[in-house]
Amino acid sequence: MAERLRDLSQPIDVPLLDATVAAFYGTGSKEERSAADQILRELQNNPDTWLQVVHILQNSQNLNTKFFALQVLENVIKYRWNALPAEQRDGIKNYISDVIVQLSSNETSFRKERLYVNKLNVILVQVVKHEWPARWQSFIPDLVSAAKSSETICENCMAILKLLSEEVFDFSRGEMTQQKIKELKQSLNSEFQLIHELCLYVLSASQRTELVRATLATLHAFLSWIPLGYIFESPLLEILLKFFPMGSYRNLTLQCLTEVAALQFGDFYDPQYVKMYTIFMAQLQTIIPHGTNFAEAYTNGSSEEQAFIQNLALFFTSFFKSHIRVLESASANRGGLLMGLEYLIGISYVDDTEVFKVCLDYWNLLVLELFEAHHNLENPALTASLMGLQPTLMPEVVDGLASPLIQRRQLYSVPLSKLRTLMICRMAKPEEVLIVEDENGNIVRETMKDIDVLVQYKIMRETLIYMSHLDHEDTEQQMLKKLNKQLSGEEWSWNNLNTLCWAIGSISGSMMEEQENRFLVMVIRDLLNLCEITKGKDNKAVIASNIMYVVGQYPRFLRAHWKFLKTVVNKLFEFMHETHPGVQDMACDTFLKIVQKCKRKFVTTQV
Repeated sequence: MAERLRDLSQPIDVPLLDATVAAFYGTGSKEERSAADQILRELQNNPDTWLQVVHILQNSQNLNTKFFALQVLENVIKYRWNALPAEQRDGIKNYISDVIVQLSSNETSFRKERLYVNKLNVILVQVVKHEWPARWQSFIPDLVSAAKSSETICENCMAILKLLSEEVFDFSRGEMTQQKIKELKQSLNSEFQLIHELCLYVLSASQRTELVRATLATLHAFLSWIPLGYIFESPLLEILLKFFPMGSYRNLTLQCLTEVAALQFGDFYDPQYVKMYTIFMAQLQTIIPHGTNFAEAYTNGSSEEQAFIQNLALFFTSFFKSHIRVLESASANRGGLLMGLEYLIGISYVDDTEVFKVCLDYWNLLVLELFEAHHNLENPALTASLMGLQPTLMPEVVDGLASPLIQRRQLYSVPLSKLRTLMICRMAKPEEVLIVEDENGNIVRETMKDIDVLVQYKIMRETLIYMSHLDHEDTEQQMLKKLNKQLSGEEWSWNNLNTLCWAIGSISGSMMEEQENRFLVMVIRDLLNLCEITKGKDNKAVIASNIMYVVGQYPRFLRAHWKFLKTVVNKLFEFMHETHPGVQDMACDTFLKIVQKCKRKFVTTQV
């Protein structure tokens, strides 16, 4: 049987090949499978097998066999294409194109043979990468005119264009020379007019959901590189914004708008960006009303709704990174800007690591930018030197600079206050904390460090420190208010207490010493009270770990207050006798940290 398949001097026995493939994928014995595997490998490695591909595709009834044949063909196209005679290349090109058109011109066969058509599309794009533009100049015009002949063909043409864009712009490194990539990019650019017209035509005329979705997906692949005129000087943005409120197109449209939002190229198209943002915000409020609880909406949402919230985070962060200054500059746009920031703060409460990362990354950028401006303002000599001015000219210049900077800080004061609340509620766990809650709700000692959490802690800590510098009062008040709610029992929970104490510990050194001392005395006093009034071993262990963490973070304070240091150390000795897992270890670690930072205090006679 194997010999009959190996002999490629005559047309291959397709039913026999089907049986071999079925044996390989099937439920036969181990021996049958390995024999089938051996034969298929030999066929795949035989340089003449590809000549049988058309024969196999025309006669096989088995999808796996067709995929096997296409795999053989794909390898030839990838590695031996240019060595083939022209008529063989044309034969393959025409055959693949014909089969694709034939299968995608009929709704029933197109849906039924979807996987097969997708694989044929991939192979066609591999051919195009070799042949176009030099040997197949008419490829794009041919494709566009085929697309106009029927809606299913058009849907498949969109899929081919999307694949082509991804191959050339995203995955081409390592597969093609730089010269070839450049040539393909130029061809796509110069021929884009036709594709653009086709997309606009479909979006304005078609009623077929699948076709519109395929077109939006294709546009998404193209938007990051097409010439800007196609976006801003055509009705494209208006059409996208019109589709945005429609449920079945919402996510795809939002991805397209995010690509546009992320473009940066100077301020030539600023008015268009303002208009786009204004219309977007008006429509967004009809989809998700202002004030929605995003954390709940995400937890209870379908996968489509969850994807929408993720995409929304990407849209806002992309837009603000590139164009927030445009929105700030005119008072008419500031309301929309502040509302957008509120939406983003709402999304930041969503319990999903990826969504939070996207938001946190942007908050860190924004706060850093505001902090640097504020820091330079407090240091006029530095501001002047940054601008290359003589110190004698300084006061006027600095005052002139100060007013926009102060206005900018005032503009963001409300969102920043809400952002502090967010950071305190979601603070990540620092390295020093060894006590965690396991999946059964018990308090145990941590066994392994989570690197992602530590990275997140560093970014959050940096962000909180900048925010503390921008407004010490607000930071302190928010933390003390949260602590009161722990004592009153209104917000008491392990998680709430943990994140609050981690946040308190993370801003060490960001206040003036006097203010910090006052703040810390209140915090430690409240935490010790909490430990006294709270019943239950696990509860006490959680509070103890938080007291130890906070105290260890403020050595400057301990050095200045011997009596307090003595009380803390005695408390640590108490915790060292605690048998609860992790409490002893953490008490020893904290004691070691304090002794290292305050060593002098322990060896001099204290009054």
